[in-house]
Amino acid sequence: MEVNKIYNENCLDTMSRMSDNFIDLTVTSPPYDNLRDYNGYSFDFESIAKELYRVTKEGGVVVWVVGDSTSKFNESGTSFKQALYFKELGFNLLDTMIYYKQNYAPAYPTLRRYANQFEYMFIFSKGRPSTFNPIQKPKVRNKIEKVAFRQKDGTLIRKTKQKGNETKDASNVWEYAVGGNFTGHPAVFPEQLAKDHIISWSNEGELVYDCFMGSGTTAKMSHINKRNWIGSEISKEYIDIANDRLKSYLNQTSLF
Repeated sequence: MEVNKIYNENCLDTMSRMSDNFIDLTVTSPPYDNLRDYNGYSFDFESIAKELYRVTKEGGVVVWVVGDSTSKFNESGTSFKQALYFKELGFNLLDTMIYYKQNYAPAYPTLRRYANQFEYMFIFSKGRPSTFNPIQKPKVRNKIEKVAFRQKDGTLIRKTKQKGNETKDASNVWEYAVGGNFTGHPAVFPEQLAKDHIISWSNEGELVYDCFMGSGTTAKMSHINKRNWIGSEISKEYIDIANDRLKSYLNQTSLF
């Protein structure tokens, strides 16, 4: 199967040509709860989840970024239903992570609820995850170091400075600014979000899949970070958007 390519078809057709235990990592966000118009396309969640389990390698990971709609003052709960179904198939729910949006949109007053500022990022593993390269964040340090500099005349200038710049593993709440939509696709997640997951759960040269490739964010960040990738996208319009974003990379070598 050709890698570093977006297939213009239903992801079930793409995965049907994959052998068992084929993909190291999937990073995707499904078109959940009809919150946006994806050119009128819908998807068969249960069949896709089953195929993802089949094609994911032992030790592989699926990152499923999803949220819920609200109707008649009641959240759908679709995200939790999907997470439980992945577990029924045999995936481990390795982590329930939060995609925290710095610049969230205000809620409509008629909703009678606070504005939604996050989405879930469910991390499913097929058995024990083979790879974990934790993102590092700086530690918050309260310790102040006092220093003194003696001048030529013998006087001292005393200063204080923050001591150390140690790091620690990031938490499972990741914060990003939601940028404007400049691609023409209705739901583009931040490139840094895709990069952080790709770095965390895969190694260079491994194969990353996105079953809802959309505007090509997963492909772009996989390629930049020296991973091979495959995408499925049923909309020719979105593939054209993605290929335009990727054109400076597509002529590079296809295998790392």
